Amino acid sequence: MSAYDELMAFQRQTEALGQIAGRLGWDQETMMPEGAAGQRAEEFAAMESVLHARKTHPQIGEWLAKIDASTLDPVSAANVRHIARSFERSQRIPPKLAEAIAKLSSSAQRIWADAREREDVAAFLPALEEMIALKRDEASALAQGGDAYDALLDDYEPDTSGEDVAATFAAMRPRLVALRDKVMGADQPPELKFEFDEQKQMRLARSLAKTFGYDMQKGRLDKAVHPFSSGSGDDVRITTRTALTDPFNSIYSTIHETGHATYEQNIASEHLLTPLGGGVSLGVHESQSRIYENQLGRSRAFTGWLFGQMKDAFGDFGVANEDVFFRTVNRLNKGYIRTESDEVQYNLHIMLRFDLERDVIAGKLEASDLEEAWNSRFEADFGYAVDKPSNGLLQDVHWSCGLWGYFPTYALGNVYAGCLYEALRVARPNLDSELAVGNVSGATEWLKDAVQIHGGLYRPTELIERASGLVPSEGPLLGYLERKFG
Repeated sequence: MSAYDELMAFQRQTEALGQIAGRLGWDQETMMPEGAAGQRAEEFAAMESVLHARKTHPQIGEWLAKIDASTLDPVSAANVRHIARSFERSQRIPPKLAEAIAKLSSSAQRIWADAREREDVAAFLPALEEMIALKRDEASALAQGGDAYDALLDDYEPDTSGEDVAATFAAMRPRLVALRDKVMGADQPPELKFEFDEQKQMRLARSLAKTFGYDMQKGRLDKAVHPFSSGSGDDVRITTRTALTDPFNSIYSTIHETGHATYEQNIASEHLLTPLGGGVSLGVHESQSRIYENQLGRSRAFTGWLFGQMKDAFGDFGVANEDVFFRTVNRLNKGYIRTESDEVQYNLHIMLRFDLERDVIAGKLEASDLEEAWNSRFEADFGYAVDKPSNGLLQDVHWSCGLWGYFPTYALGNVYAGCLYEALRVARPNLDSELAVGNVSGATEWLKDAVQIHGGLYRPTELIERASGLVPSEGPLLGYLERKFG
């Protein structure tokens, strides 16, 4: 057996163990009994200890040294690239630190959820303070004298930097603010005044997931506090949430997570349990969920069909016709929650978090400063005050579970989706007529072939450029938003 074959056999076991760890996380957020939180934290720590030991095993370095890169085909070369990168980064992190972060990530999520329910920031601060200390240590270990925030960002979006992201955001902000102010000053449709049975919402959610290509034979849909997708290959699970008077919360959370899930389900089967068997970056992953949710799911054509599905499910819910429904779906709201934000304001939420994250990792802000910093920045950016912690600092799960450096990928995903949608419109000239009858298969098949099937084969920006023919930039996204809302 060659060095490459031995390396890949070892890696398949590591990938399988990583999937098991992910399943523990899915269970924690959906079905785990509350009393199991302490034990689950110990289980996460044990799994992370095993995974870290495998990722840093000296034999990996020996195998890599024996492999002649010039003899590798593109798939093999990409596998080696991913493994070498993981090996180098993992070696920089002390095992005890990796284990401590995993253990705290598990317990802190439950602390965050309880604090959020009670609107009690003080109850969350000790765990947040401890997490910040651990993530600063991790960033320092990874950066090795370089930029600490970039070292964390590189986990989620390789080949970019905080400065790159900041430049993109600086270009986006003025046009987004101008568009928001223009649309908010115009007449907006009234909010829904109806109670939508939550069991019917879940039935509609499952139907929509299938409409967008989600394979229920290799997945399932459950409820969670914060919707997410988990897994890859033949076991990919999604969650959504329901609100009695807001069916769009469930509908668009489901479509969004279906975008993530179908990406994982559609990766070429030969990449299963290899480094290429998952999405290549969080930004590319987010491009799939956002294009499903927004450019497809919130389009005039698709919402016309969705209006009929809603009437079939709930009867007359107080919206006169398809045009009013389209405007209602795309209504700009004065709101606090990122996941419930309209397309125009969504990226402004990410910019807020990005700036706070960078300041925290740089030591300019501490855990005890974050609520005031968040509230001040929110009021400056949106023009009104945060009314309660669950609408402010406590709204997102990410910081509690150690996902520092993650938030910029949401906005980068929107940027990538803008490029992909421009290419999709050219490739599918009859897209609107297809969406108008609830047929999204033409769009999703194009995305499968252009993006999803490749998994981690290409680098993130290389993949988007190959798929769209465009060097990724904010221009297509901003043009799309201005045409739709302006």
